[in-house]
Amino acid sequence: MLGEGILKGMGETARNFVGSYVSEDRLVTIQYPEERAPQKEAARNFPFLVYDGPDWQKGLRCVACQICEKECPPKCIYIIKDAVKKPDYVGKLQFQAKVFDIDVSVCMSCQICVEVCPFDAIKMDVEYELSTADRFNQLLLKKNDLARPNEYYRKIHPTEAAEVDARFAAEKAKTEAKAKADAEAKAKTASAPKEPIAAKLSTVSSTAAVSTK
Repeated sequence: MLGEGILKGMGETARNFVGSYVSEDRLVTIQYPEERAPQKEAARNFPFLVYDGPDWQKGLRCVACQICEKECPPKCIYIIKDAVKKPDYVGKLQFQAKVFDIDVSVCMSCQICVEVCPFDAIKMDVEYELSTADRFNQLLLKKNDLARPNEYYRKIHPTEAAEVDARFAAEKAKTEAKAKADAEAKAKTASAPKEPIAAKLSTVSSTAAVSTK
């Protein structure tokens, strides 16, 4: 039939047009900013720093290894390492970043910093409402601006955060098991009965006599 394809196309257009008013899946318009569409878990914008515990300064996972700074293609990360180790949120001494800045006006959201970080200390945020009239100071994010608790990371990237937490828990359990085994072995050695000195001297004397003969 002549024009059948045109009619089918018009029918599909009409179906989508009507569906956009009645079907929840097709309601693509929201009343922004009063309404906000939920972000996809795989969405990413600019990096942030993850910390554990209540104190963000002690809890930052970053140990200032500077790998992300070296690998960043646009060189928008700037790090200065502390001269001495400081206690983290569990009291373990480690190096920390004295300065950690990210210039988001230069950052291209490539996520390479996340991929090369061996400590899962830097992750990608989903925040996009970052417009400002000051393109220099307000877009240069410092350490305190970048710090986010692990709970925030779990909220925006739940699947990825669960994998990281599970890996950390497994590593912690392995370390604790090794420490416990070492302590038990040391205690067993300490509690083992010691051979009397007289018996040792007798054994040495007997060995010397045999070797003389």
